[in-house]
Amino acid sequence: MHLKLEEIYPKCRSILEPKAWSQLIAGCDESAELDRVADRLAGQSGAIGLPAFLPDLARVEWARYKAAAGEIAIPRELEQLQVNPTLVLLTLSWKLSSLLTAKSDASPAMPIPGEELLLVWRDPGSGKTETKAATEEDLLVLKMVIEEVDPVAAAAAGEVPIGSVDAAIDRAVHRGILIAPPSRIRRDSDSFPLGQNTPEHFLSASAFTLQWHVTQACDLHCKHCYDRSRRSSLSLDQAVGILDDLRAFCLSQYVRKHVSFTGGNPLLYPHFSELYRAASERGFSISILGNPTPRERMEELLAIQKLTFFQVSLEGLPEHNDIIRGPGHFARVIEFLAVLRELDIYSTVMLTLTRDNIDQVLPLAERLRGLADDFTFNRLSPVGEGANLQLPTREKYAAFLEAYVAASENNPIIGFKDNLINIVLHQKGREPFGGCTGYGCGAAFNFMAVLPDGEAHACRKFPSLIGNVLDQSIADIYESDIARRYRQGCNTCRSCAIRPVCGGCLSIAHGHGLDMFEERDPQCFMEMA
Repeated sequence: MHLKLEEIYPKCRSILEPKAWSQLIAGCDESAELDRVADRLAGQSGAIGLPAFLPDLARVEWARYKAAAGEIAIPRELEQLQVNPTLVLLTLSWKLSSLLTAKSDASPAMPIPGEELLLVWRDPGSGKTETKAATEEDLLVLKMVIEEVDPVAAAAAGEVPIGSVDAAIDRAVHRGILIAPPSRIRRDSDSFPLGQNTPEHFLSASAFTLQWHVTQACDLHCKHCYDRSRRSSLSLDQAVGILDDLRAFCLSQYVRKHVSFTGGNPLLYPHFSELYRAASERGFSISILGNPTPRERMEELLAIQKLTFFQVSLEGLPEHNDIIRGPGHFARVIEFLAVLRELDIYSTVMLTLTRDNIDQVLPLAERLRGLADDFTFNRLSPVGEGANLQLPTREKYAAFLEAYVAASENNPIIGFKDNLINIVLHQKGREPFGGCTGYGCGAAFNFMAVLPDGEAHACRKFPSLIGNVLDQSIADIYESDIARRYRQGCNTCRSCAIRPVCGGCLSIAHGHGLDMFEERDPQCFMEMA
């Protein structure tokens, strides 16, 4: 029993002299139930002149022992947010946080009198027992979940943006104080080939992205643009309504919420600053896919919220790029990348790969080393004005991917995006990456595109209409039959060994006049069984 007590109350034991500890536990009958020992320790401490904070410390150590014992199961499958069942809230008369969190080789300051609320729980991920002083935020989210308070109502009552409340809940889930259901954006085994031993992180999305083309207005006229059609932009009220709908959808799916503003040039949308602020207030992580922008404009946005990343495009080395995107564009991008670096904004450069620039990709990657944080490419989608350009042959492209993967080992900015890169990795016996959106083809899976007039598409690179956000909720669009069909991808790919992280590119098949749901990406060089 005495050895067991020392295991349960290590802090109590460490601050007492051996004689005092022996006196303290002398009255503990070996037949006493362990759940009564903390009370016995507390009851005897004053009588033999032990520290006044010892009763509180004993209560905390007993709570930690119970949490670690694993007698209370933490559910893995649940339907809604709930409090971690191992969580205990202790009201103490002494401030013990510094003593409890001190490293074993440190000499912590002794506790001082004063009320302290302490949380003790077992983390559902690591299995470790955690202890922390409860903050007002902790108590708020616990109250909200226990009393089923609507976050919107809580935000209104506290006069704070709803995003602040969502973020507080997310932090509580991250710490393990609250437990959330698993992501509901998961590949459906009834309609999607999961493959053998495919890691869960390729099958279940942790975030959902809305790629929002807020305007068709653009200060460039690129020769491969896939849509120069006239589309009226939404009013600010309509746009904010879409953000609210997107937030509700992400919360219902238990995924993080991300909005990627693009266009055209999204900063030419007349209400962009207001829309950016509205997205920030709703707790979205935000990225921009756009053109070089004045530093003052970027600083204005940074004052609202830091971007996840800013993506610009280059189509090759200076001469070729400026033929595609306009005179002086290459130099403006290089200058803008320096601005992004100075402002500590993660920068990514995207190239649209064609037959004409394939040999410039790796030289461009070298040119951008140290200037951009990430460089990658998409293949040309031969639709719109892009139909006037051509892709390389399958054989040329396969050889290029070999060289691209090899170059990535020595150039840290080279990133992987195109699904077919996984063929090279598979052939080399290397671990796959997540493909285009982290889950192979993410069309209508963890991703959806919305155009300026509200049209929703499974993928922006080609016509793939699945609804309209002005007439339908994002949830209804996501669950529609046509969206489900896009998620299934190409039937020919179903038996492929790397299907969960690939699926080719539906837009490439479509652009070549193929039945994208039945005929695979024409540049695929995977040997099918």
